[in-house]
Amino acid sequence: MAQNDVELILARQLAEYLGLPIFIVDPAGNLLFYNEPAEPLLGMRFEETGEMRAGEWTTVWEPTDDDGAPLPPAALPLMRALDEGKPAHRGFCIRGLDQVPRRIEVTALPLVGIAGRTLGAMAIFWEAGTE
Repeated sequence: MAQNDVELILARQLAEYLGLPIFIVDPAGNLLFYNEPAEPLLGMRFEETGEMRAGEWTTVWEPTDDDGAPLPPAALPLMRALDEGKPAHRGFCIRGLDQVPRRIEVTALPLVGIAGRTLGAMAIFWEAGTE
């Protein structure tokens, strides 16, 4: 993990124990971790992708709206949660690293520590139609 904030360590530990796909980013939007349940939707194990800069992960999964138009990073729920400091939700399409297209629903929450420190954000997501 890029930071030693105990809250991020605990968030990652929580993600490792939950059965929901979870994706965690730092305050700059850089990918810190995604859990095992996220791997089939993203098309690759986290151990294979590792941490990624925001400019990479926001494009590598080719996010698009339902009409196929590319979504800018600022439109993605995780980046909105970071930028706006409040929860964000959106459904959109991605292409997994296994090249399989999927429509997902994403709910992102800012991670705010003691004294209002911005620690990053966490997204919980699922494949649409599997709720």
